[in-house]
Amino acid sequence: MFKKRVTVKILFLFAALAYFMPVAQASAEDEKAIAIAIAKQNACLGCHAINKKIVGPSFQAIAEKYKGDANAQAFLKNKIAKGGSGSWGVVPMPANTKLNDADLSTLTSWILRGAPNKN
Repeated sequence: MFKKRVTVKILFLFAALAYFMPVAQASAEDEKAIAIAIAKQNACLGCHAINKKIVGPSFQAIAEKYKGDANAQAFLKNKIAKGGSGSWGVVPMPANTKLNDADLSTLTSWILRGAPNKN
């Protein structure tokens, strides 16, 4: 009887995982699409590209620079919101004061993952 209960519970767990896994993948895809939309709507892509320097560094270079830095997301959120210069050269980054905290979090999370734009 005990083995049967354990087996049923394990099967239920696998079924639940199989059911929710596509939802998690869809959420990651949704977050990526939202981050790209935020970047487009706020002219980020006028100065930054995913994989090459334009005026500012590529998003992939930013991810590489801050890889393993526990404070990177907070630093980048502040840098995007308030602007500034000195991190990548003399060209200043303008402030993006219209972005709310949720958008800043989505954008910086995406950038720190290397700004994936493909599945």
